[in-house]
Amino acid sequence: MRLTPMAVPKASDVLASELRERILSGEFAEDTPLPPERDLVSQTQMSRTTVREALRILEVQGLVRIKAGRAGGTFVQRPSQDSVATSISLLIRGRQLRLADLLETREAIEPFCARLAAQNRTEEDLAVLDAANEAIATDDDLTSFLQANVDWHVGVAAASHNELLTAFMSALSRAIYTATENEAFVDAEVRNLTAKAHKSITNAIREGDPDAAVRRMNRHVHSYAKAVLEVEERERIEVDDE
Repeated sequence: MRLTPMAVPKASDVLASELRERILSGEFAEDTPLPPERDLVSQTQMSRTTVREALRILEVQGLVRIKAGRAGGTFVQRPSQDSVATSISLLIRGRQLRLADLLETREAIEPFCARLAAQNRTEEDLAVLDAANEAIATDDDLTSFLQANVDWHVGVAAASHNELLTAFMSALSRAIYTATENEAFVDAEVRNLTAKAHKSITNAIREGDPDAAVRRMNRHVHSYAKAVLEVEERERIEVDDE
């Protein structure tokens, strides 16, 4: 009888996994230092190279920060919204997801963000939405308009006070920004309709009316997606006919 090849994990992966679980479980509190490299080498009986590689893995995953110098060391940090958003952005770009996929996903989740925003928003949240609405109404430059648009959509998610939704919408909005940075997609009519829709949704959020916020956001994201995809299809047909 022959044995099949066995996949044996690298020692650095095993150590990184052990430290990761202790960080995520709260055993190692945020901002506290991990034991120095020499102590980890002594405690684990692993080589200094293996220990360093494990710490680099955790650094890339956003679970530790490594500081050099006399006051340096390896300090624990908890995953942030930015790290989640970065991971989602990498998925979107790495898989080269279609614009239609991005817009469909936004239609699925953003109305619920609006509902939570109407229930949980603070005065600071409303100030962010108002500032984005003002920028959308006054900025003629496409780049400025798109950035203000991202700020508004992320602002609605942030007003939900759900960290996962905020991280997801941050990555999704930036990806849609990149895919629609084209005058053909966002013409004067789309900008005007966007400004009106955003103000209407903001009013529902300000008034604490979750049903109106959901209804208006549903209508807005669906109309925007329909307009953008019609332009994308028209441009594709024009290219194919050349």
